[in-house]
Amino acid sequence: MASEWRQANVGEIAATARNALVGGPFGSNLVSRDYSDVGVPVIRGQNMGGRWVRGEWAFVTEEKADSLRANLAYPGDIVFTQRGTLGQVSMVPPDGYERYVISQSQMKLTVEPTVADPLFIYYVFSGSEHQQYIRQNAIQTGVPHINLGILRETPLSLPPPYQQRAIAHILGTLDDKIELNRRMNETLEGKARALFKSWFVDFDPVRAKMDGRWQRGESLPGLPADLYDLFPDRLVESELGEMPEGWGLSELGALARQKRETAKPDEIDGGTPYIGLGHMPQRSIALGDWDIGDGVGSNKYRFARGDILFGKLRPYFHKVGVAPIGGVCSTDIVVIEPGEANVRHFVLSWVSSDLFVAYTNAGSTGTRMPRTSWKYMAEHRRALPTDPRPLAGRFGDVVSPAVERIVSGIHEIRSLAELRDTLLPKLISGELRLPDAEQIVEQAT
Repeated sequence: MASEWRQANVGEIAATARNALVGGPFGSNLVSRDYSDVGVPVIRGQNMGGRWVRGEWAFVTEEKADSLRANLAYPGDIVFTQRGTLGQVSMVPPDGYERYVISQSQMKLTVEPTVADPLFIYYVFSGSEHQQYIRQNAIQTGVPHINLGILRETPLSLPPPYQQRAIAHILGTLDDKIELNRRMNETLEGKARALFKSWFVDFDPVRAKMDGRWQRGESLPGLPADLYDLFPDRLVESELGEMPEGWGLSELGALARQKRETAKPDEIDGGTPYIGLGHMPQRSIALGDWDIGDGVGSNKYRFARGDILFGKLRPYFHKVGVAPIGGVCSTDIVVIEPGEANVRHFVLSWVSSDLFVAYTNAGSTGTRMPRTSWKYMAEHRRALPTDPRPLAGRFGDVVSPAVERIVSGIHEIRSLAELRDTLLPKLISGELRLPDAEQIVEQAT
């Protein structure tokens, strides 16, 4: 380790201002009934797990936040999970809300900037050494947890501030690229969802023809000219409401089937990718997380790249996505295979739509752990042409570049994350020289 590095602890890098190192509100000072639709966001465990706190927010009123001023976090602060998923650490972003309330299960640290760089400290606590330290020093009575005293005494090895900033910049460059890919995936998925809703829920192409806004030989945004004859020019009433004239009600099972290729534990190679429900994000078709099948103890289903995975346990969690690799998955996941390759993206948009997920939830069975089934899923109906394949295929042609870009973005994110995780311990320990790390990152990005 470089001679200019020094030893310290978290308490020594905390800002001198009051409430620089604090926990969340005590007990009844913040309960669920305090939450409101707008106001000051509350940082909870579900908002942790990445560089920045983010996700679905619960809020409290401005007045409630004022009463909890000792428990507020601001841009640049570092937030730690106190109980629950130990080791979680995130930062308050510079471009979010002006202030946040930390929940009872979190702690926050305001770093003294002349002593330590907050982003560098975040990366230190993201590394395996400090993750292990937190787990080993957790209080095991009841729910495993840490407290302010444990956090305050956590040891740190600190290079000079200019080196801290350089290390944080190198690792941050990789995280910036990862975040850019994630946002691009979200944008692409949003456009695909919007197009599916426009064509098959709101019937905008039909309405455009009815209103005279779409003429033969013309293209509109999201409507190539060659699609003109695939849409009628009238809407008629049906048992499900308005639908295009000449269309009928088609079941999902007419275009897709369940793949039930069982893999026994002794048949699964240790390096086979494994996807469980816990790996699947909510409301995102980008399945970027998986483990390997080494040590699985029960039967699984096999899936191929491009298959559609649908979480049938508690379907209201809306866990649906496209497989970016082949592998095995939990039997609580339905593997869906389109009957024909050219309707794959149409089926993906159908089963990942809000309407379909609500349908599966309404028909799920079981009280504590409700499940849907492929039999019930396959019976879902929607308005489609008598032969839906030509239009479904053209929809796939339009959205397939977006879906393929999402899949390639997943692999790029994983490669960048792997590089970041490889560089992180070497940089924060001084093992790797900064110029060498900069060159590696430059080549990767």
